[in-house]
Amino acid sequence: MNLEKLKDLESEFLERYPQGFEDESFFPQIKKFNPEKLEEFAKEVLKKENFSNPNLLIEGFFKTIQKSVMVSLFDKLKLKDAIASLNSYEKDMLSIEIYELLYGNKKEGFEGLVEFLAEYKLAKWTIVSVAPYCINRHSEYFIKPTTTKMIIKYFELDNCIYKPKPSFEFYENYTKALDKMKSNLHDSLTFDNVAYTSFLKIAIELCED
Repeated sequence: MNLEKLKDLESEFLERYPQGFEDESFFPQIKKFNPEKLEEFAKEVLKKENFSNPNLLIEGFFKTIQKSVMVSLFDKLKLKDAIASLNSYEKDMLSIEIYELLYGNKKEGFEGLVEFLAEYKLAKWTIVSVAPYCINRHSEYFIKPTTTKMIIKYFELDNCIYKPKPSFEFYENYTKALDKMKSNLHDSLTFDNVAYTSFLKIAIELCED
């Protein structure tokens, strides 16, 4: 991990945009993002009580993804069709994996959800990582492939080997690396984990221009 590069990026970025995410000439899309609103919605529809009703829970899971601007429309439509095809038993199984991912054995839930979604060719980082991020946006990370690969390469994260199919081992290693980097940055750049990784991506792009 190259922390020297990180501090250089932070210095250059804050020199150019001293108000960081509050700079209205910069980050115009962050205004549309509204992570607080998405968090509030997800915590309501994915609360523990709702898991007693798999239909209600899965509807909430889909709507959380649907409301996220970070997941592609194509994937949202494919997921909608996949959910519509599920029978009662499959909905029960899916709700169990989501529960474990959010509130139980995270590793088992993560791997179970990936296996379930793989049946529909939907085992994608964006779909698997969005709900945990929405529930815990200061500790969990939304994994966007292009941003993730850029961060790994630029900061020389040797123990993070990205693969298109989600794996819990990668998620854990990448999370640890991002947490360590975050602890070395100014708080104004790390108020939300999507905003934080967006800062990394944009700062890298500015540096490489």
